[in-house]
Amino acid sequence: QVQLVESGGGLVQPGGSLRLSCAASGSIFGINIMGWYRQAPGKERELVAVISSGGTTNYVDSVKGRFTISRDNAKNTVYLQMNNLKPEDTAVYYCWIVTSSQHWGQGTQVTVSP
Repeated sequence: QVQLVESGGGLVQPGGSLRLSCAASGSIFGINIMGWYRQAPGKERELVAVISSGGTTNYVDSVKGRFTISRDNAKNTVYLQMNNLKPEDTAVYYCWIVTSSQHWGQGTQVTVSP
């Protein structure tokens, strides 16, 4: 089995920053894609950012220039640096990895509010 442990969520004021981390452990035999989804109340889950094993990144338009995804392959860990946060970034953020199958974290709440 694969376990994903997320950390770094919380409450922040608009314009602030947070860094999410997600460490994978267990029966991992090579992680291909790593990424982050988010789901706000009443909305569908959306893909926020992804990073390939080679380091290629992609972002949803609404976070480009503000969020940065990175990974440490030696630690099987993916990060999401979130800067200039806005109230519309408020959501539960889920770590996602693809090995031979997909795996999800338990989610971490990010709240952006004055």
